[in-house]
Amino acid sequence: MSEALWQWQLSDGLAAMELDLSTGQQQQLLAFLALLNKWNRAYNLTAVREPRQMVPRQLLDSLTLVPFLSADRVLDVGAGGGLPGIPLAIACPGRQFTLLDSNSKKTRFLTQCKLELRLDNVEVIHGRAEDCELSQRFRQITSRAFTALPNLVTWCADLLAGDGQFLAMKGQFPDDEVSSLPAGWQLAEHHRLDYPGCDGERHLLVISRISAPQDSTTGG
Repeated sequence: MSEALWQWQLSDGLAAMELDLSTGQQQQLLAFLALLNKWNRAYNLTAVREPRQMVPRQLLDSLTLVPFLSADRVLDVGAGGGLPGIPLAIACPGRQFTLLDSNSKKTRFLTQCKLELRLDNVEVIHGRAEDCELSQRFRQITSRAFTALPNLVTWCADLLAGDGQFLAMKGQFPDDEVSSLPAGWQLAEHHRLDYPGCDGERHLLVISRISAPQDSTTGG
């Protein structure tokens, strides 16, 4: 029952969102959802447990970011159960995605997803964002239900290229968080997100430095 429902919800949702994914990509997305549902029983990866809510709130919600991706390499911080990182990696095989999380159970799950779904464009790192040292900085860093915006830019500033941007997914528009951004940071763009089955407010906040220096170590 769930598989047939999921397949219908996914194909219908992709059409409404004007996302053209191949049959193979759709099968990968559904295989990821099945893995997430299976591992969630023991690992508590997501609070969404109602089958009818899984495609909209986990897959379609994540895929709303696809039109905003422009970097060759994207970092997903607080990757958790792989949202939005894994769906984005499936939808955008030409981009490289690094998934970072401090919870070892969650990174074990992400590694299993990479192996089972054969996602060669995914790298999984176990660690805390504020302690992570990477050889190259990222032009785009995504986050979904990770932390407040002031924490995000403070903890992850050293991982972002000088002219890079944070793509922060939020529910209701976080006025307090925006007003509390540290000096040197700004809300560069704001987009209302929508998808079939969306049952509440969803927003994308694009955060960037006010004065963006050139960064010769950027990897795209």
